[in-house]
Amino acid sequence: MQYGFVIDNRVCIGCHACTVACKAEHLVPIGVNRTWVKYIERGNYPNVSRNFQVTRCNHCKDAPCVTICPTTALFHRADGIVDFDNRRCIGCKSCTQACPYDALYIDPNTHTAAKCNFCAHRIDQGLNPSCVNICPEQAIHFGDVEDPNSDVSRLIAKQPATVRKPEKGTGPQVYYIEGDQAALNPSATSVPETTVWSDQTRGVGHHAGADAKQFDLIGIVRKAQATRAEAPAEQLDGLLRELEKASGGEKVRRAYDAPDKGVQWGWEVAAYIMTKAIAAGCALMTALAYILPQLGIGPKGAPVSGLYTLGLPITALVFLAITGALLIKDLDQPKRFLYVLLRPHWTSWLVRGAYIVTAFGAILTAWIVVHALGLRQVLPWLAWPMAGLALAASVYTAFLFGQCKGRDFWQSPALIVHMFVHAPLAGFGVLCLIGQDGRIGLGISLVVSLAVIFAEVFGKHATQDASATAKDMRTGRAAKWFYGGVIAVGHIAPLGLLALGKTGAVFAAIAMFLGMAVTEYLWVYLPQKRSNT
Repeated sequence: MQYGFVIDNRVCIGCHACTVACKAEHLVPIGVNRTWVKYIERGNYPNVSRNFQVTRCNHCKDAPCVTICPTTALFHRADGIVDFDNRRCIGCKSCTQACPYDALYIDPNTHTAAKCNFCAHRIDQGLNPSCVNICPEQAIHFGDVEDPNSDVSRLIAKQPATVRKPEKGTGPQVYYIEGDQAALNPSATSVPETTVWSDQTRGVGHHAGADAKQFDLIGIVRKAQATRAEAPAEQLDGLLRELEKASGGEKVRRAYDAPDKGVQWGWEVAAYIMTKAIAAGCALMTALAYILPQLGIGPKGAPVSGLYTLGLPITALVFLAITGALLIKDLDQPKRFLYVLLRPHWTSWLVRGAYIVTAFGAILTAWIVVHALGLRQVLPWLAWPMAGLALAASVYTAFLFGQCKGRDFWQSPALIVHMFVHAPLAGFGVLCLIGQDGRIGLGISLVVSLAVIFAEVFGKHATQDASATAKDMRTGRAAKWFYGGVIAVGHIAPLGLLALGKTGAVFAAIAMFLGMAVTEYLWVYLPQKRSNT
């Protein structure tokens, strides 16, 4: 059994009754929606047509939000409905990143995720979803799409029905009869800063409205009113076109949509990637100091200095603690952070990563305790699992980002190498920063990192959204930060400074860490600025 919706765009009048009914049924707060109507306009004044699209959760057969949810707050019911239990939600916002349809939001009252749940409480009582009951044109149909005798199955069989983003492989269960491709594909229309129909410039969610802009719509309207009495028709047409241009006047444009949810993962996530890399790098340097002699590289049996036996492990543990604090701070329900460990959903890389970080912290603690007890003969044996956990802690975030199907730029296989190289990059950087000889290792890591970044930004991209994000870095709003911060400061300058000896290596490490900070901010922030609706 698989419940689904069929939206008949032939009769939808864009009245928003479904939105209002949904808000009333579920007490949805102002500023967020479980169901909303998107307006697409074609042509230019005065020859303009408008199409409507009812948008909501697609109750996917293979729902990315269910896969990534670390606490099974989102789950599949036996009837195929993707439901949620906000009592288990920790507010990690992973589901908002995973959904290719932008259907989830963080409720500003409960600080937990929410979305359309098919009015599951009504379905259980044999009632229709509230949006179905309220629609004045009967444009919304629901039923079991796997039952050939159901209303929705017959509609899908008789009419050409389309779904949104079938290439994602999620199996969406909201079908559109005569769906407008400009509405189904969010990349087909730009998102105007403001419109005639909606001048809401603040988004909702984490860091909402941080870069909101607006233009003087009222001034344009007043200008039109003041000249209406004496201006010829062509002048009035020009003013209307000016208004249209200010509203994003493309030939096909988005005239009305739900407000932007804003950047869901902010600076905390970018900072945690960096602090995690430093923790992993310091531990890796300690582990290599014991592993390399075992492999016949370097002097065998030579005593390992206190820097490696104690200094770097303590530094790693401190930065790992900072990483944990940043992760908890980013939660909208921080008091529930232990749910990740106590109520784990093992398909989520957030859970797997939490256990990796916990195990990493445990072995760092064990290392320090063993050293304090004077059992140094045990350290060479602990070095191997420490190295493995350090690399795992560094790279697991790439797999977490890979589960975020709503962010196409993060789907690149190169992201795994991008994260993997963080550990040696940060580790050798720390050595150079404190005057140790890590120049060769840092140089090799910089070259690998630069090659991976070029592959991610200048290589081929599978989707238009991923390509657009890369273009933002190459020639768009982030170009000066990409070329100046990521390439010049983060890679080219350090490579040049390494040639100046140990003194130059110190400045090379400083420049590298500055570049890493800019890199992670751009990699976290920019993909979230592509609209999925």
